[in-house]
Amino acid sequence: MASNAGFFGRLGNLWRGFLSLWIGSREAENPEAVYEAAINDRVRQYQDLKKAVSNIIYLRNNLQKDLEVKSRELRDVAAQLPVAVDSGDDEVALVLIQKKDQLQGQIEQIKTDLEKVSGQADDAKGALLSFQAEIDKLKREKDEMVARKETAQARVKIQESLSGLSTEADIKALENVRESVAKLEAEADINKELGETSLDARLARVRSKTASASAQAQLDALKAARNQDREGGGGAAAASQATVKKTL
Repeated sequence: MASNAGFFGRLGNLWRGFLSLWIGSREAENPEAVYEAAINDRVRQYQDLKKAVSNIIYLRNNLQKDLEVKSRELRDVAAQLPVAVDSGDDEVALVLIQKKDQLQGQIEQIKTDLEKVSGQADDAKGALLSFQAEIDKLKREKDEMVARKETAQARVKIQESLSGLSTEADIKALENVRESVAKLEAEADINKELGETSLDARLARVRSKTASASAQAQLDALKAARNQDREGGGGAAAASQATVKKTL
């Protein structure tokens, strides 16, 4: 039984470890959601604290009202007591004295409670302001971190594009277009190369060479005839013309 408990305990630890890693990776991929969750959590705490502070403020206000009421009653009793004494009404004077002592005790207790509650109210308001500042700080930090993440992602995309490692659709499309154009150019080149070695091309080159040789022979004959005209007269020119005609 103990070994089974140990095994399942280790298995539970392993599962919690995997779960923690998975959650951590999800959080790293979406920091905006993490910040939003933290902000919402602090907003809930702020609302709870605000309720507590409102209760303390309510208690403080009630104590202040009680203090004003008791102080006013004490002033009235203090004003009535001399009248009762001067009128010789000892019974009323005794009641007023007892009430005066009672009111003074109550006022002292209210003052003590009011001082304590006022201090709690000040502390609670300070905590409330701190929470508000923390929420505002987290909101600014969220905006900053999201902007930094987007900037970093843009830089990574640019670097990947420059290094040829980008997997973005537009980069892939450009690569496909470039590859298609290169293949089309290669196809044109191979057609040209095949055309240069075909039978028709070879025959055309032979005809071109033959025409060039015939023209060269005629040119040589004309040059020879003109040289003979200069050196020996018209008979040589006639013979040269006959040679040219024969060549044609």
